[in-house]
Amino acid sequence: MMDFEDEFSESELVKKPDTPIQYVKLEDTALVKRDLDTFPEFLRDNALNKYQLIVFIDKKISGGWTQKNLDPILDVLFTTAMDKRPNWRTLVRWRKSYIESDGDLASLVVKRHKMGNRTSRVKGDEVFFEQALTRFLDAKRPRVSTAYQYYRDAITIENESIVDGQIPIISYKSFNQRIKSLPPYPVAVARHGKFKADQWFAYCSSHIPPTRILERVEIDHTPLDLILIDDELSIPIGRPYLTLIVDVFSGCVLGFHLSYRSPSYVSAAKAIVHAIKPKSLEGLDIELQNEWPCYGKFENLVVDNGAEFWSKSLEHACKEAGINIQYNPVRKPWLKPFVERFFGMINECFLAEMPGKTFSNILAKEDYKPEKDAIMRFSTFVEEFHRWVVDIYHQDSNSRETRIPIKQWQRGFDIYPPLKMSAEDEQRFTVLMGISDERTLTRNGFKFEELMYDSTALADYRKHYPQTKETIKKIIKVDPDDLSSIHVYLEELGGYLKVPCTDNSDYTHGLSLHEHKVIKKINREIIREGKDDLGLAKARMAIHARVKQEQEAFIASKTKAKITAVKKQAQLADVSSTGQNTIKMKSDDQSLLLPNKSAAKQIHIFENWDDDLEAFE
Repeated sequence: MMDFEDEFSESELVKKPDTPIQYVKLEDTALVKRDLDTFPEFLRDNALNKYQLIVFIDKKISGGWTQKNLDPILDVLFTTAMDKRPNWRTLVRWRKSYIESDGDLASLVVKRHKMGNRTSRVKGDEVFFEQALTRFLDAKRPRVSTAYQYYRDAITIENESIVDGQIPIISYKSFNQRIKSLPPYPVAVARHGKFKADQWFAYCSSHIPPTRILERVEIDHTPLDLILIDDELSIPIGRPYLTLIVDVFSGCVLGFHLSYRSPSYVSAAKAIVHAIKPKSLEGLDIELQNEWPCYGKFENLVVDNGAEFWSKSLEHACKEAGINIQYNPVRKPWLKPFVERFFGMINECFLAEMPGKTFSNILAKEDYKPEKDAIMRFSTFVEEFHRWVVDIYHQDSNSRETRIPIKQWQRGFDIYPPLKMSAEDEQRFTVLMGISDERTLTRNGFKFEELMYDSTALADYRKHYPQTKETIKKIIKVDPDDLSSIHVYLEELGGYLKVPCTDNSDYTHGLSLHEHKVIKKINREIIREGKDDLGLAKARMAIHARVKQEQEAFIASKTKAKITAVKKQAQLADVSSTGQNTIKMKSDDQSLLLPNKSAAKQIHIFENWDDDLEAFE
């Protein structure tokens, strides 16, 4: 049987996929030839006139394009404008260029864009220009005039020693033109750094638009440009941090968290829980015109590389809920544009006319003092932010008038409704989004931040399930906004047990972790201030001096008894804080000594106190 011989090689059969056009480099790209529209209008009109002349003569001429056949036609056409009459050879050259270019009208354009001097008129200053250029391409970003001054000074000093053929100095205009003709990317790298240069010149791909609501959700933090007032103290408390979650498909706000603590896992977790759960607006003291129906379990959560988003607690909780976390590359916020754009919209549209507004640019403040003009309380701002999101932003069209956020959400909801969590799943997710920690189970329960947690149920668990050195350490979940209880994972039961705080319930009710840490810090400072450090130091030094004195007296004593024997004598003599303070026997205690025994023999017996109790009978 003959072997089959394939006429195609293996390399020909396995065809490699072509590189997408957006990633092909410039030197590998096939360019389309320029057309007539790319030339100035006067050159374009001139080329069209040539074309019309060639077409007209081609219809009238009989025979070849020779002087004998062309001159009579040209004489008739340009009877009244002989100054515009082209030479017959020029006309033949035009026609030849048009035919050889396969009918490209751009071939009839006068090549004026190639006119001009292509070589430098000044020679000999190249070394000095390079030296000046090195000074210009510096991270300190000096001006062109500074580099030009160095260029002039360097050549002037060099010409001082040259009698004939001095080095020419170009004008500032020519020097600046040389600088401007340099490739812009290397200049930007040298003067502004690679990161900024990549921002300005790198290819920015467009996002693949999501096809349904909650398919792609973005989260980020920002400090608001507004100073608020404390509700009770009526004093300015600074700019709050806003953590925001936006649905990319509809543009709707899914949830937020407002706090004065720096962005952390806590703020991210609170915003995520707010986004997933249904929104209840009944607790607000204001009346809204619309509902906030945007909630549900999202598919992809797009985050940046902040430390709070790399938390194991966030990763585990999102995995449990079936949420995929997508991390953006470092220092590339443009890959998360929707939430970034929304922050700008808040500052421009919502905060623009509010008293107490600050400015991102310090130069824009002028004489305005936001801390003096701040009048809005924190709770009022939270209510009005709800109103702006629900009744204004969700109901208004975007700047390009391509969609209304809430209408887009409703259309997406009708076509592909998102997954919802049951009440049990919501409660479970809230627990999972708490702060994870590990604590040792003791006979008194758990200790967290100097607070004790225990319950009857936990005591029953300790009775029924013995613990080892490894299993005694338990995973706990802490709600950072409420320390009145914690949740403890019990492996034998396969779930989390809620354990209340056994300390003062009035203190821990509604107490946040941040407030508790601040209170502990203040309490420590008060204790430190109440201590008499000088008196304590004097007492400790007195103890050290007394111990040293006793040591010296003991060393100087003539008794060479072993310390163990002396300790036995101290036990026998009842040396204690409530008894006597020496092992020396009083005159009436001689009966305690053993008869017919020397002092050394008695000491030997005391050394064997525990081994031979019969010696004292």
